[in-house]
Amino acid sequence: MSEPQQDAGHLDVLLASPRGFCAGVDRAIDIVERALELFGAPIYVRHEIVHNTTVVQSLRAKGAVFVDELDDVPAGSTLVFSAHGVSRAVREQAQARGLKVFDATCPLVTKVHVEVARMRSQGLHLVMIGHAGHPEVEGTMGQAEGVFLVQSEEDVGRLPFPPDEEIAYVTQTTLSVDDAAAVVAALRARYPRLRDPKRQDICYATQNRQDAVKFLAPQVDVVIVVGSPSSSNSNRLREVASRLGCPSYMVDTAADLRAQWLEGARRVGVTAGASAPEQLVQQVIDRLRELGARQVRNLQGVDETLRFPLPKGLGPKTPRT
Repeated sequence: MSEPQQDAGHLDVLLASPRGFCAGVDRAIDIVERALELFGAPIYVRHEIVHNTTVVQSLRAKGAVFVDELDDVPAGSTLVFSAHGVSRAVREQAQARGLKVFDATCPLVTKVHVEVARMRSQGLHLVMIGHAGHPEVEGTMGQAEGVFLVQSEEDVGRLPFPPDEEIAYVTQTTLSVDDAAAVVAALRARYPRLRDPKRQDICYATQNRQDAVKFLAPQVDVVIVVGSPSSSNSNRLREVASRLGCPSYMVDTAADLRAQWLEGARRVGVTAGASAPEQLVQQVIDRLRELGARQVRNLQGVDETLRFPLPKGLGPKTPRT
């Protein structure tokens, strides 16, 4: 039985800008593809290179092998660290096993790693604001001993430090800007001597995409976020829209889109997490056209021009077809 169609011409699509790939994700995928070109399959990748099912499946088809533990990587193999970064212990293990490593850690995550090392070298108690179990959090907390994880305002009250202690904090780069600000406010209320990082750790791409959704949501009846369930930044985009009172849904691919989500809607907004390729957005648009959408319009937004170079040994970027 086919799904009901919208009345022709009554459904418009507004596209958030910016959306989709950020510079760190683009670089990470390029690293795996370039390594496959230069060294041939298999190329081993610790964890998913980025949190997107389609991207991972595409790279796997080209010869990438995704592993959770370095014990699964044969000695002497080529290994890529994912964009989320790894702990010092993982780096040491890779070196001890003689693996040829290319580091796809997003440079903005690496900056947080450097900040952790700097703060701990100053003898500061250190807190990380982030989500337990996320590979970026594990990698960042693994840069030094004695880093405490705070996931919510409630967690602040469970920290073991007395209020007169000087503590510092860093954040996961893909958090909700508003959620992180609330936790920082709770930290500052309990610890007046709280030390801020030198720069905001939530990355430019995360903030830009959240700002774009804040601009988009009041103009539409429903928001569709393209992104995989494991993608932190994609989940945050859906939450941002929902908090603004706009029904919002996340789809891994166009096949996940449900016609009933659009019932009564005149305008639907579409965005994509930083690890979701634009081709998936276009497929969602095609599906929306099948459901009655006629007009598709890009909203204005920040023009992102930042690009990160590939690591030494991989040469220049090969244009992606």
